[in-house]
Amino acid sequence: MGIGISLSGLASAVANMGGVGVISTVGIGFLDNSSRRNYNLSHMEAIRKEIRKARELTRGVLGVNIMSVITNFAETVRTSIEEGIDIIFSGAGLPLDLPKYLGKGIKTKLVPIVSSARAASILCKKWKQNYDYLPDALVVEGPLAGGHLGFKADELGNESNTLENIVKDVLEVTSEMKEKYQKEIPVIAAGGIYTGSDIYKIMKRGASAVQMGTRFVATEECDAAIEFKNAFIAAKDEDIQIIKSPVGMPGRTIFNQFLLDTQEGRRKPRACRYHCIKSCNPKTTEYCIADALIEAYRGNLKDGFAFTGTNAGRIYQISTVGKIFAELDAEYNQAEEGK
Repeated sequence: MGIGISLSGLASAVANMGGVGVISTVGIGFLDNSSRRNYNLSHMEAIRKEIRKARELTRGVLGVNIMSVITNFAETVRTSIEEGIDIIFSGAGLPLDLPKYLGKGIKTKLVPIVSSARAASILCKKWKQNYDYLPDALVVEGPLAGGHLGFKADELGNESNTLENIVKDVLEVTSEMKEKYQKEIPVIAAGGIYTGSDIYKIMKRGASAVQMGTRFVATEECDAAIEFKNAFIAAKDEDIQIIKSPVGMPGRTIFNQFLLDTQEGRRKPRACRYHCIKSCNPKTTEYCIADALIEAYRGNLKDGFAFTGTNAGRIYQISTVGKIFAELDAEYNQAEEGK
């Protein structure tokens, strides 16, 4: 949902419906062309601006998503906490030192994103050992999610890696933590969740909640340009493909001419303007992912592309956050009644 897809507009709308509205912090400082005098400074200014703007629009629960591989991870975490954000979600690697940023009286909750029971176990043990702190929840992201994926490309179809199986395995880890430390760690399922029936089914398997992205892109409240939203409406199942991202991870996208050009070597970056991701090597990368995602956010899909979950092909019109919540509620109730 970044760069710029879920900012204060979408996050506040979700929070007003009783969900947790999440602001994507990745690349947020790039969105204002006038702010490139100092990327790190403009990035922090943009985070403060979006959190404060969202606070003006809702009294609900707000979170930020902070990728652990960004070069200014520490400053982004500190700024979000200073602004009183309710929850920090962090993935794209294991945020092993995240608890160190909490101080006395800080109420911000910490929720790592993992894609395996092994990752959940390592993170819980390291946090407990080094900071005497356990996650306030865990997002378990399966292989059907959008954007960067926590799996190797040849692992995406493995039966052991289905969301249902990973949730089951992670629940064993959280049960162990509860038994040892009397700490309840809710599991939030993510990746491929689209209907209220999907929510019902995964919660019956032990998940406490779900995280959703794709279904909320084509809404009036989504912060992206209308051209970006229309790409989801136009997408067919065969358009949704896995690519190798410049950051070294597989990613699920709506494949387009821009991505074809990158594969054929026609989009080489001249220089790195941002130095935003630790794992990106501008000398060998096929294109600048920051530039591509910024252009897509602005609606220029000729020079960018859209990340998506597996269900983009099911979107056929612009909706609203309120309508989607009502649909999810009705679908969930129908699934529960038909059990």
